[in-house]
Amino acid sequence: MARFTRVAMGSASELDYHLLLSRDLGLLKDDEYQRTSKDLTEVRKMLTSLLNSIENEIDVKAKAVAKG
Repeated sequence: MARFTRVAMGSASELDYHLLLSRDLGLLKDDEYQRTSKDLTEVRKMLTSLLNSIENEIDVKAKAVAKG
């Protein structure tokens, strides 16, 4: 799950670039860019929180196994 979340974060970074390029090429209006970029930032925050949660769970399970 952590791996797929990292892949999703990479895809979000690619989308960020494509949004910027679309705006610079005039394919996307500035207000549309701002709104979509804001939404993308929110999704990235959610992905970061999800990844942190997954990694914390992995750490807890690893410590439990190490204790025996």
